[in-house]
Amino acid sequence: MTIFEMFSYSFMQRALLAGTLIGVLCAVLGVFLVLRRLSLIGDGLAHITFGSVALALFAGLQGAAMLLVSLPVVLLASLGILKLAGKARLGGDAAIGIVSSVGVSLGVLLAVLGRGYGVDLFSYLFGSILAISRAELLVAGGLFITVLALLWLYYNDLVALTFNEELAAVSGIRVRFLNGLLAALTALTVVLAMKLVGVMLISALLILPASAALQVARGFRMTVILSVLFSLLSVVGGIVLSFLLNLPSGATIILLAFVIFCAGYLFRQLQTVKNKN
Repeated sequence: MTIFEMFSYSFMQRALLAGTLIGVLCAVLGVFLVLRRLSLIGDGLAHITFGSVALALFAGLQGAAMLLVSLPVVLLASLGILKLAGKARLGGDAAIGIVSSVGVSLGVLLAVLGRGYGVDLFSYLFGSILAISRAELLVAGGLFITVLALLWLYYNDLVALTFNEELAAVSGIRVRFLNGLLAALTALTVVLAMKLVGVMLISALLILPASAALQVARGFRMTVILSVLFSLLSVVGGIVLSFLLNLPSGATIILLAFVIFCAGYLFRQLQTVKNKN
């Protein structure tokens, strides 16, 4: 089978389009999260997503209808993390740990009570991008436009907040609102990405492309551009390889992203040695 024949399948076209949308979102948000040392929030929300998926399956929902449960649950969890961190005298990592553990516990409990949907739950745990439906693609497109529009609208304030939160607050930037917005946008992206790489690997797609870009880029804007490029290479390459070699799509995407990160890290080390000489 040639590459052109492979792309003639409608499910491959949907997979590549959905992967592109999600890859761009993860790349852009990942830069903000990594620079602000909030990478763990993606992992915490992924665990909540596991619980929300189990809840949706327990309620008999499938496909795009599952988002009716997952989106509000994960959005509320993202705001709950911020509330716990601010009101309960907890650090961000402790708040993430509490909320994510509740999500995993809920998922496990519902998985035991609702016997018979283990295969469906497994596909959401580890990704099933080749099985994405037209309705799920339309929802992904709508949320993609929403998230990017909000990022564009508050881009300058988010950049200022990323590099110096105290200075941003003194300058009149609504720090609490922007923190909530960033958490909410991450929650939306995590829910979208669950079909692409699975809830167990979502945080890696948020972290690896951004971390790879930080190894080689100079300046914030270039970091975002390279993060998007590395993410798209990982997603598109991972989907193609998983189809041709009959491999799990989520794991293939993440391993390819890790290879790109290793290449970026090696490049940085070589540049450091070269500059010293």
